[in-house]
Amino acid sequence: MNALSSNVSRTIQTRLVLPPDTNHMGTIFGGTVLSYIDEIAAISAMKHSRKVVVTASIDRVNFLSSAEVGDILTLEAFVISTGRTSMEVFVKVESENLKTSTRTLTTTSILTMVAKDSKGVPSPVPGVIPETEEEKELFKTAQVRKRRRLEMRNEQTKREGDLQ
Repeated sequence: MNALSSNVSRTIQTRLVLPPDTNHMGTIFGGTVLSYIDEIAAISAMKHSRKVVVTASIDRVNFLSSAEVGDILTLEAFVISTGRTSMEVFVKVESENLKTSTRTLTTTSILTMVAKDSKGVPSPVPGVIPETEEEKELFKTAQVRKRRRLEMRNEQTKREGDLQ
């Protein structure tokens, strides 16, 4: 299976922040942003693998600033590393104030998606070739994140075993 450029999976979505998406302060709900992130990460991973995918984990979500009613959100996602059946997807969200044209990075996140075949069994995926400096940096640190996820999973399994 040949490795693919991160550009194969690059996905961009644009959304308008509407009143139902916001809290009493007029800023977008974090859960709404998480939903958008999960959706675009899945689309990106499906473009890379050409398979159905499921979310295995969300490493971290960094809410850096908020978006308000009337702002335009631009979400960008791309696969940054792969395992045998899994793909790490980086997602960043920017908001744009239409009145001032100010663009602000609002959120970053890394998700792990797993490709599945028609029977729901994890399925092999192509590798990824990072090209931009951002992609190369994220690719370079992938093994550290993978090791941290495995350690956390092992700790959780141990705690659950201790509770039984």
